[in-house]
Amino acid sequence: MSAEPAKAAAGGRAARRAAAQPPEIEQELYARRRKIYPRQVHGTFARLRLAGVLVLLGIYYLLPWVPWEGRQAVLFDLPARKFYIFDLVFWPQDFFYLALLLILAAYALFFFTTLAGRLWCGYACPQTVWTEVFMWIERKVEGDRMQRMKLDQAPWDARKIRIKATKHTLWALFALWTGFTFVGYFTPITELWDKALALSTGPWETFWILFYGFATWGNAGFMREQVCIYMCPYARFQSAMFDRDTLIISYDARRGEPRGPRRRGVDPRELGLGDCIDCTLCVQVCPVGIDIRDGLQYQCIGCAACIDVCDEVMEKMGYPKGLIRYTTQNALEGRPTRILRPRVVVYGALLVLFSVLLVWSVATRPLLGLDVIRDRNALYRETVEGLIENVYTLKILNKDERAHRIRIRAEGLEGLRVLTDPQIEAPPGKVIAVPARLRAPRASLPGRVATVRLIAEAADAPALRAEEEARFLGPGARR
Repeated sequence: MSAEPAKAAAGGRAARRAAAQPPEIEQELYARRRKIYPRQVHGTFARLRLAGVLVLLGIYYLLPWVPWEGRQAVLFDLPARKFYIFDLVFWPQDFFYLALLLILAAYALFFFTTLAGRLWCGYACPQTVWTEVFMWIERKVEGDRMQRMKLDQAPWDARKIRIKATKHTLWALFALWTGFTFVGYFTPITELWDKALALSTGPWETFWILFYGFATWGNAGFMREQVCIYMCPYARFQSAMFDRDTLIISYDARRGEPRGPRRRGVDPRELGLGDCIDCTLCVQVCPVGIDIRDGLQYQCIGCAACIDVCDEVMEKMGYPKGLIRYTTQNALEGRPTRILRPRVVVYGALLVLFSVLLVWSVATRPLLGLDVIRDRNALYRETVEGLIENVYTLKILNKDERAHRIRIRAEGLEGLRVLTDPQIEAPPGKVIAVPARLRAPRASLPGRVATVRLIAEAADAPALRAEEEARFLGPGARR
């Protein structure tokens, strides 16, 4: 076949495709969902995605069962207001660490998105991870892509009911186990297992098992790409983090066009064609049903399934791989590409900074806290002994897992004394209010206002120590 007939045939196909599309003015504002039947794919990125699924689900389902020093290794004990993460015990007063963690997650998202697009969505997002599992169950029960399509188009009979019932039963069991595991992070999972076997779980435990299980069953079994396209906000603002040097999954139109079928071993240049054989496998493997050949689209979750299948086709045809690949817009246009550019370096530096800050703050966090509140009802008073007295309320927070006996002392003025309860018991995870009186000789005051330091120490654990500065007022002092 000469080049001219081939071009004419390709033009005819393009015209027929254009004619098959309804005019733009006739398109509806709401499009009914078209069910997507993703084709199974194998390759480098599919193996990476599978590894991510196994690691993340392994952590999620196994971590609650790990024992640690007589308790569950990771347990968020809401009634006791204790949050165990291996050796670490956090209290509600430590919630600012959650803010650091969220900041860290945000900068990680900015960094990886700016560097290589939607890596989070394609490999680590819970929606992606659980959808992969549900699709695997679906393939095992209903068969490959063509078998699933034929089954859905077939009339309802005993066979179809049996297959569908089997799939949904497996989905429901897996979803319930997911909900059970979720609740196991808040109720000790061994206790929860015993309650579940005895059908004696509490109302809230039952509610969250069913709710989380239903959400998993609905999102991963039915909604799937609808969650990514319509519910997730990330698809909408990702473009703000992309630039022309961001690595994104792209189709090389200069190499692939004009597309068209041909026999294996035929030089496409002799037919006036590009390397794309228009097999549409890249569309068939896409979990959101887009055609990557139409360019970058916000629906793309960056799973790279189209790269794997296209490389497989190119290998069979004897063409170089990479017709669809991770590349930049500048590279596609033949311009220089800078992967390590200022915004990537800034995001990376901030990511490292907040990571170090989080680790350092957790490692050095004090287990004893002290807050000094001065009594504003009286500036000061002078005792019969001629001493100047200020009254304070001390808020003592014990973040340790056991109670401690606390002693209070003060520094900053010569002859300064503390009058307070000598037997201060600080229970674990509690804030106690302790009245304290500070007395100092009038002659030791440098002026109307002096700065003193109050120190709280655990008598049975000298390493537990907290201090706080306070103002000490004397004669002539003002508010």
